Amino acid sequence: MKRLLGGVIAAALVTAALATSTTPANARTIATTTGTTQQADVLSPTPYMGWNTYYGLAGDFTEDSVKSVADSMVSRGLAKAGYDIVWLDGGWQADVPRSEAGDLQPNPAKFPNGLKPLVDYIHSKGLKAGIYTDAGPYIPGKCGLGSGGYYQRDADQFAAWGFDAVKVDYLCGIAADLDPKTVFTEFAQALRNNASHRPMIFNLCNPVTSPDWGNYPESQQSINSWSYAPGIAQSWRTYTDVGFLADIKFKDVLRNYDANARHPEVVKPGAFSDPDYLGPELGMSDEEFRSQFTLWAVAAAPLVIGSDVRKLSATSIATLTDPDVIAINQDRAPVQAVRVGAAGTTETWVKRLADGGRAVVLLNRGDSAKTVTTTAAAVGLSGARFTLKNAWTNAVTESAGTISAAVPAHGTALFRVQPATGVPGIPHVTAGIPQVTMVGTDAQPEGVAPVVAGGDELTVQVAVRNDGLLPVFKPAVTVAGGTGWTVKSLTKAPTYLLGGKQATFAFTVKLPAGAAPGSASLTASTSYETLGYGVQRQTTVSPVVVAPEPPDGTVALSHHDWISATSGWMSPTVDESVGGGSPISLVGTTYPTGIGVASPSTVRYYLGKACTRLTGTVGIDDAVRNVGPEGGTATFQVIGDGKVLYDSGVVDRDRPKPVDVDLTGVRVLDLFVGDAGDGGYNDRADWAAPTATC
Repeated sequence: MKRLLGGVIAAALVTAALATSTTPANARTIATTTGTTQQADVLSPTPYMGWNTYYGLAGDFTEDSVKSVADSMVSRGLAKAGYDIVWLDGGWQADVPRSEAGDLQPNPAKFPNGLKPLVDYIHSKGLKAGIYTDAGPYIPGKCGLGSGGYYQRDADQFAAWGFDAVKVDYLCGIAADLDPKTVFTEFAQALRNNASHRPMIFNLCNPVTSPDWGNYPESQQSINSWSYAPGIAQSWRTYTDVGFLADIKFKDVLRNYDANARHPEVVKPGAFSDPDYLGPELGMSDEEFRSQFTLWAVAAAPLVIGSDVRKLSATSIATLTDPDVIAINQDRAPVQAVRVGAAGTTETWVKRLADGGRAVVLLNRGDSAKTVTTTAAAVGLSGARFTLKNAWTNAVTESAGTISAAVPAHGTALFRVQPATGVPGIPHVTAGIPQVTMVGTDAQPEGVAPVVAGGDELTVQVAVRNDGLLPVFKPAVTVAGGTGWTVKSLTKAPTYLLGGKQATFAFTVKLPAGAAPGSASLTASTSYETLGYGVQRQTTVSPVVVAPEPPDGTVALSHHDWISATSGWMSPTVDESVGGGSPISLVGTTYPTGIGVASPSTVRYYLGKACTRLTGTVGIDDAVRNVGPEGGTATFQVIGDGKVLYDSGVVDRDRPKPVDVDLTGVRVLDLFVGDAGDGGYNDRADWAAPTATC
């Protein structure tokens, strides 16, 4: 997927984006269908915030459940933090959405009192109310409701009910082969001209993308919305949905973020790119969700929660309500972050702030912890001293110009950076996350999560770097592992660490022979003395996987416990095609064992050098033979300890390929499926009868 320009060009985009913030705070120009312009109030000068029913409640919400969510938004502190819109997505409408008189009507079983009393209740809590429709005509079986042919009537109805925001989808629109620019512009005009003269936020929601949805012209896709939406809407979707119901994956968060980042220059007060909803506890780890929230914040994106807020953990609520991160999102100069430097596993993103400072994100897309580094000069700041405030930890340090952090896998660090003044502050010291560099005599492959087993001896390193002007003294590191793990230090600590210098501390860590399989961690405790600020301490943690026993004999690998398994959509299935509940079948041949996945996918096994051979067949499952010709291509790779042992090339639905791979000496095996460069559309891929000889 294309990403943004780097270096100087990216910095120029930041400046250009900031320039748009000079638009008067109370007005913006809107293009009308006749080509003339008119001035309209800026309904949300900074990105709006709220909650939506879609991912957490799906279509199964009622008057009572929505009231309950509104109550929770107040009682759990979300409303106070700024989440003030309670948004009904699809599912509020009756089975026959429109009455004989032509009015949209709510489901009488779910909303026996209609929608006006519900809206009044939401307003009584100090909140706003949002509703959903579609830009196309209602087409049964294609979409739940549509406003095509009734734009003004529906806009008047929404306003009369008291709604403050309207999400307008494009499912009916694409089914009817409409031009999104035309219909969304007409809908925007109807909202502005509603009979009640009620201001209503317009969320333009065209999620159609290719190849994710099939083959559509660019003019009908979300990737074209930037060219017209900033003049007619408060926000516009920039890509397809960020996930499925109760199933949001970090890889799709990154996909949507990258697509959203393509046109930062059009963002301005009251007009924001929308990469879709926030998904705490819908499939991501806490670390991954914190990364999503960080990225959405610097993107100046609307912050709309998709989960059921009544069920969220205290950790998720604390993430959602972090005041420093929200302040960056709500900065009065609504500039969208751009990438500086190259795209890759680790990246730097910068958002210019109204006070002249920078919000800097150090992003780790990879599967292992990394120290990610940039400079103040690279993000557009000049000077000799800089204050770094970590938005998540609230730690305030001073740097001579280096901005660095030890970032977990799939993690981010977020700093608010500005030139320093006054008395020198605490030196910015980056205490590294413990890195497993060797397992026994085997080097740990770069960029993968460490996998260990009972009886293994690990070599672990922790790098400590001083990025401040002043030295720090008596740097020391200790490492601890799981129950019964023994640790021995291999390094003599230095007396001091000058600014710009680094020390690496090495350890051996021995696991007991009976170490239980599952999740474990290595914890590094770093301390150092500073001038005037006493002893400082940092704790960093590296998750590790203690593997199960390797296979024994000739086994169906799909019946052996994997370490981890991912699928492009839904989840990997054993002995079935992914998503369909049907047996694994390739060109008419049914296989009793196997793994069904959608691209991209990685299924990881621990072999512990106990196996010599893998055989099987790879292909696209027959479940896609009755659908259109788009997609349905994939690539298959067998990877041992980071080295590609087998590559299928492109495999389509008509030509499965045999697999026969030498596994001698392999500790960790990855079965990888790629999308063959055309996206994951119809990529229901099979590892059929994967058999390991051990």
